[in-house]
Amino acid sequence: MKARMSRPILAVVGATLMSASLLSACGSDASGTDGDAGPAQPGGTLRYGLSQAPTCSDPAQGGSNQTIYVTRQVVDSLTDQNPETGEITPWLAQSWDISPDAKSFTFHLKDGVTFSDGTPVTADSVKKNFDAIIALGAAKSALAGSYLSGYTGTTVVDPLTAQVDFSSPNAQFLQATSTSQLGLQADATVAKTAEERCTGTNIGSGPFTYADWQQDRSVSLAKRVGYNWSSPVFGHTGDAYLDRIDFTVIPESGVRTGSLASDQLDAVSDALPQDAPQIEAAGGQILTTPNPGVTFGFQPNVTRGVLADPAVRQAIIPAINRQELIDTVLNSDFKVATSALAANTPGYKDLSSDVTFDQEKAKSILDAAGWVEGSDGIREKDGQKLSFTLTFSAVFAGNQAILELVQQQLKAVGIDLKLGLVSTPEFTALQGSGDYDAVYYNATRADGDILRTSFGLTGRNLNHRGPIPALDDALTGQLAATDKTQRDALLATAQEQIISNGLWLPTVELSQVIGAATHTQDVKFDASARLAFYDTWISGN
Repeated sequence: MKARMSRPILAVVGATLMSASLLSACGSDASGTDGDAGPAQPGGTLRYGLSQAPTCSDPAQGGSNQTIYVTRQVVDSLTDQNPETGEITPWLAQSWDISPDAKSFTFHLKDGVTFSDGTPVTADSVKKNFDAIIALGAAKSALAGSYLSGYTGTTVVDPLTAQVDFSSPNAQFLQATSTSQLGLQADATVAKTAEERCTGTNIGSGPFTYADWQQDRSVSLAKRVGYNWSSPVFGHTGDAYLDRIDFTVIPESGVRTGSLASDQLDAVSDALPQDAPQIEAAGGQILTTPNPGVTFGFQPNVTRGVLADPAVRQAIIPAINRQELIDTVLNSDFKVATSALAANTPGYKDLSSDVTFDQEKAKSILDAAGWVEGSDGIREKDGQKLSFTLTFSAVFAGNQAILELVQQQLKAVGIDLKLGLVSTPEFTALQGSGDYDAVYYNATRADGDILRTSFGLTGRNLNHRGPIPALDDALTGQLAATDKTQRDALLATAQEQIISNGLWLPTVELSQVIGAATHTQDVKFDASARLAFYDTWISGN
């Protein structure tokens, strides 16, 4: 049985910053399959199959979904975000105040909260964590660092009051405090080097603690006894129900599915369409929810090779048949990309009239730019083949099949797409070095500011582009916009500029698709489509 429901996503930066409006999204209640399971039962171990290895045990340095599935369980954040409404709610902070210019955020912390080593969570903890993220640098903490753009420091007003200040308006920051990347860790962890923070010794205030970390193989988490400060987004208070979570890295989709069906695992990541019949035949279910944020797509290095030609970048957009990708490789749980942002992201602008399949348009653009079809069907210009390499990792299990089909689609208009599959660490290193023609990825966040992170001159700027005033002004301006209508208009301009300049060549929107056994209850997605296991329990254990 599949669980499906519609969810409104409320675009909120905070009640004191802007009013909100509703956007629709498809999601899942992510509950267990057994409707007669009765009340939640404590105890037991959840055996979970990850599709890729977590890159680092440090939430501040984590970015991939498989990494965050682990790190999210260990740290709490200052705020939480309701996945059904998008509303920002209290968590470690019981309340907050925001200056009218969105440059200063004051958090009033709950009393009595401790890290798992027994030390208290205080305003000084907030300061040390944020200072440490800045010290890690953009190469180590790209997402966390982008959330703290313009950070000038944290003032400890009193033991439970922290004032976080920025040099310029930062309207996205309140939502950022709900992410795992800004989750708080104990002094003993914050004092470690970046490398030491990746070895599974991290100390958080969350409902689980690290019990074992075997890089590229497995991770085990143990329940923290005495946890009693969950956010109102969760379904209960007190200790987590599960005694333990054992994550095992199993890259092969068929092996994950077979292990779930044979009761060797209780839940698995990236249950692909071909996996669903076996899972459901064993009494399990498929849980799915769409990812907000930047869609999957190509980000071209505009300083290098054929992708330096704007006409080539523009031709690729109509050359891709996105519906064929859904129909052939994926299924209706996934949607075609119609902008740089997924449709359930606050600030999304529908650009489907520009991001559409039109093979003749693609050919016409290339013809006009002087790219002539050669004897082998691949176009040439001034002795140069219309060929480039797309670098990607298998961070999503369907990536290779999707890109092999895109490869065929581009060949039909005379473009030779070469696929460069690398490991996730290699992919990260290449992004940092700039040694690529184009990279393929997505970025998840329930806020349109993710565009600044991915495309801003002060963000990752994987395009290696120079100034584009209309885009740069929009990305900077949305940080200062405390009115929702104004901010959405600026984010719309940014998306239009990104697509018209060929800085993002979209393919599909990512959805999280989880396979869960019949006895696995209350597996839930957070507002950013990542798993939270605090409410999860095993029936009949």
